[in-house]
Amino acid sequence: MLQKLACLLLFISALSQAQQLPEHSPVPGGVAIIDVTEYMPFYEASFNDNPVFIFESEGKTTAIVGLPLNTSPGSVGGTLRLKQTNGDVFVAIPVEDKQYREQRLTITNDRQVNPNQEDLERIRGESAQMSTAFSSWSEPEEPVTFFNVPTVGITSSSFGFRRFFNDQPRNPHSGMDIAADEGTPIYAPAAGIIVDTGNYFFNGNTIILDHGYGLITLYCHMNEIDVEVGRQVEAGEQIGKVGQTGRVTGPHLHWSVNLNKVRVDPALFID
Repeated sequence: MLQKLACLLLFISALSQAQQLPEHSPVPGGVAIIDVTEYMPFYEASFNDNPVFIFESEGKTTAIVGLPLNTSPGSVGGTLRLKQTNGDVFVAIPVEDKQYREQRLTITNDRQVNPNQEDLERIRGESAQMSTAFSSWSEPEEPVTFFNVPTVGITSSSFGFRRFFNDQPRNPHSGMDIAADEGTPIYAPAAGIIVDTGNYFFNGNTIILDHGYGLITLYCHMNEIDVEVGRQVEAGEQIGKVGQTGRVTGPHLHWSVNLNKVRVDPALFID
């Protein structure tokens, strides 16, 4: 009954949020929403040499730009490049400061904190495979600009936390962790194409879902994957179940959002 209710809420939410844009949050790890209507026409847009999501609606053209977590705050944190037939236009994106909280976790399996040589070779291969998936670019007729939450649970760790595993500093948290019972269904937060699945050293059972125009989502630590590479899924369709595979301290879904090859805060894409 609860699963049917969750599916219904996801469907209703999808209808109401069809054209809603992400929250404008020009901070490291955030999203900048830039009105570029005045620079039309241009035939290509990029940020840090990566193509940018351009959204057109009701006569307005908007660039949706992901800002890297390591972006230095300042009057000009980055430049959007627009290519026109008679030359390039550069639009400065001011980036504001944001301080992320610290999080310390204890991992019982030391190899998940200090991998051995064999583990490192596996990790390098998996990183290359996922990098290829995150480079995917598709152009669906109906662009996705907003997400439903992919599972029912409690946010246990937010994006950007400065992390320490067994008191050792590691990369900041690159997604949102949703704690839920093992076996809880995971749903596609929007329509897209499955571009990668696998069992990875850190991420465990993983799905990568391409929503179009450089907007790609990642799902980790699953105990079950219900889709295969190349499959088109719709918003609210079940793609797997929550688990505790890979580097975890308990059952949860790690959900990441990638935009123009940059990990950004998933909370900016949901209500």
